[in-house]
Formats: sequence, C-alpha cells, structure tokens
Amino acid sequence: MDDARLDAVAAPELRSTLLYIRSQPAAVTADEVAAAERVHRNVARARLERLVSAGLLVASFERRTGRAGPGAGRPAKIYAVTPELEAIEFPRRRFPELAALLMAGRSTADLRAAGATFGRLLAAESGLEPLAGVERLREAVGRLGFQVSVVEETAERIVLSTPTCPLRPLVAAHPEAAEVDAAMWASLVAEAVGSSGAEHVRCETAGCLDGRGPCRVTFVASKNRNMV
Repeated sequence: MDDARLDAVAAPELRSTLLYIRSQPAAVTADEVAAAERVHRNVARARLERLVSAGLLVASFERRTGRAGPGAGRPAKIYAVTPELEAIEFPRRRFPELAALLMAGRSTADLRAAGATFGRLLAAESGLEPLAGVERLREAVGRLGFQVSVVEETAERIVLSTPTCPLRPLVAAHPEAAEVDAAMWASLVAEAVGSSGAEHVRCETAGCLDGRGPCRVTFVASKNRNMV
C-alpha cells in the first residue's frame, strides 16, 4: 500500500474532507468543501491538493454555469474520488485472500446468498429505511464512506455509478466474487425500492476490474414487478 494514502487517512482533517467528498454524488470544488467543513477556502484547497498527491482524489477543470463574482466564466477546478481497487488498511490483513478461501467450492447460489445478507447488513448499518427510494440509498451508502451517484432511475431500470464500491477491492483481486458483489447491490436496491427480496432485481456489474473509471451497476425490474 502507498504510504501517502495511509498518511492521508490518518490525519483527521484530511479524513473528514475525504469522507465528505465520498458522500457527494459528483465532484466538488474547494468552495463547496470550505462551506461543508466550515474552513477557509485556502485551507480546503490545501487539503484537497494533499488528497490528490496521495492518490485519493483526481483534479480536473469543469465549466460550471451560474457562477458569479471573481472567476466567473473560467473553468472551476473540481476534485473527484479516484477508483478504489485496494482497501486502505494497516496492518494489511489480507481479507481478499481470506474471502477467496471461504468462497472456494461454493455454488453461485451460496455466493449470492452471502452477498444478499451482506447487503442487508450494510442497509441496517447505514440507517437506510425500507421504501426510502434510490436517492436515500445513495445518501445511506455515502454515510458509510462509499460514493454512489444515480445515473438513471425509471420504473423499470436503475443505473448507479460508484468508484468506491464496498466490494470492489475484493472483486478486483478475485473476479469470482462478482456474484457476491451483484447480490449485495441487488439487496440494497431491493431494500430501498420495496421489493420483497433481491431475487426480484436483476443486477449486472461492469467495469469493476477497470481501474480507470467507476463501476456501473444496472438493475432491471422483474417481469411481474416494478422497482419504484
């Protein structure tokens, strides 16, 4: 693990800033962080740049409408969460390796059952209430420190995007864990939109192994049910 990443999350002020950004559906500016953290803009910008240097954020420029005052019309510098393929931990506990041993020889049904149970545990820990809706799901997962954005939401289809899926490091190390990951998300969505169980939601994950971008998770309602 990169020592810079560990140093960054060890500092309370940097950890607070990173958790705030992970709770947001999109990239943020230094002004937004300053307002949320109640610090001067220069302090917020310094924290953001340290997180960029640690590899936990990536900076870019975006032209935003509705800006007024100094700097209006110029592209704003924004900060986004980088895709997370490895969990930050000290000392390294090798949980992916342990999970791979526990998954060995398990049927697809067993893996999906484990993922569904894990999803319900996350829902309970995050305070996600049944029938709360997809936006509340995004907020709840954000409270756990994992960024999620809602790309699409209709009565038949929901598409989520997440650079920091809770199980992405596991799936990156052991692709067979994709069944666990898919069932976890299906269980979370089922809780949020009111399906009686994850079996009523078909989940397909893509991009988990691509470290260049976020994962996209797609849910399609069963033939006899609507998701919302």
